[in-house]
Amino acid sequence: MIDLHELLWGFSIVSLVLFSIQRLRSLMMSVAVGHDPLAFSPSPRPLSTLAKVLTGRRGLSPVSPSFLPETVESLPSAKGEISILGNRSADREGQTSGTKLDDSHDESCPAKYDNLFADERCREVREKGLHDERPHEINSEAMSDVPASSAKKVIASEKASANMLRKRPARLILPENFPVLEFGCERLKKRENKEFEVEGRDYCLVSKRGKRDVMEDSYGVMVDVAGDPKQAFFAVIDGHGGRTAADYVAENLGNNILREAETVGKERGSPEEAIREGYLVTDKEFLSQGVASGACAASVLLKDGRFHVANVGDCRVVLCRNGVANALTRDHRVSREDERLRIENSGGFVHSRNGVWRVHGSLTISRAIGDLHLKEWVISEPEIKTCRITPDCKFLIMASDGLWDKVSDQGAVDLVSKQGNLQESCKKLVELACSKGSMDDITVMLINLQNFCS
Repeated sequence: MIDLHELLWGFSIVSLVLFSIQRLRSLMMSVAVGHDPLAFSPSPRPLSTLAKVLTGRRGLSPVSPSFLPETVESLPSAKGEISILGNRSADREGQTSGTKLDDSHDESCPAKYDNLFADERCREVREKGLHDERPHEINSEAMSDVPASSAKKVIASEKASANMLRKRPARLILPENFPVLEFGCERLKKRENKEFEVEGRDYCLVSKRGKRDVMEDSYGVMVDVAGDPKQAFFAVIDGHGGRTAADYVAENLGNNILREAETVGKERGSPEEAIREGYLVTDKEFLSQGVASGACAASVLLKDGRFHVANVGDCRVVLCRNGVANALTRDHRVSREDERLRIENSGGFVHSRNGVWRVHGSLTISRAIGDLHLKEWVISEPEIKTCRITPDCKFLIMASDGLWDKVSDQGAVDLVSKQGNLQESCKKLVELACSKGSMDDITVMLINLQNFCS
């Protein structure tokens, strides 16, 4: 039985012999071509140049394919191309310079040396041109010492060789309006639409993204409900943990409330009950999707000369009555004592750190739509308040906490009353909150109650 060590030694010896043969072949090839054996690189040269060398460019006899380096020998198609190109090159050069080679034993030695020198300079210029930034141009300084009798032949040969060896692609010219591509494209897409405005017949809105990459505020508007211009629904939503919940509430809360209002109306129930059911149904349907994000919401339903205000979380609605601010909602935050007691009585845990109260060390709000992981304590039961629309009811300000954390209720009412134009007032309120250091998303909506007054 063959010993493993003997087998390995035999394999090593065979490999060494094959490597030596290959190296010897490379050295012989280097000597035949005329290069320094130590500087020879086994990487294949362009076929057009190699063919000229192998077919006697410098007076050498053609080399047999069996004498080629392995990099060329391993390509049968390459051998054929070399042979064809070599024959054509030999024919052309035989027609143009064959006479000079045949007269190598003449007494006109200077002319012979001039021609050989021209060929040598041509080869050097070609090699230099391969690395030059403009390979199709001939260096005038390099050709200054070439005899005039051979200059035309050298230039023509050089241009043909340059075209065969290397062609640069055409320059890519972009139109002036072509978009500039930068790193971080995904981030730039998220940051577009940083601020937007909406203006309707009865309302206006301005929303601005804060320091986050994604705007988590949203809004909902439904006007001319059932074809009645005196009926409408408005909502401002402030999402957290992403904008999935905010988008869902904006799309579904109004529809659910109006659908419940139709059902309750047939059963002679109150609009407040319809609003309550609309919030609970929206929360239940969103939780069924298994998404962990949540959203605060404040809504106003205008119907039959009244407006019904509801909220969960810290979005707020403020009424301007004869220039005086009246808060129609109360923020649902853990800092409220009654909310803390409710959470603790239901088995939850509240904790204050640096003066900020949180549910289970997470949320500062105590009511919201969504928040699956805290649903047992962060409920979606809204607080609802109903008011009759009277001539002294001027407008409503609905906004996320990005505004109310920096601007007081009366301060906001005063600014709008002084400005007069509702759209400009929205912009000014957002600017005021930002100037006072608000880094949160800010959404402000103003509703002209005079358009709904009977």
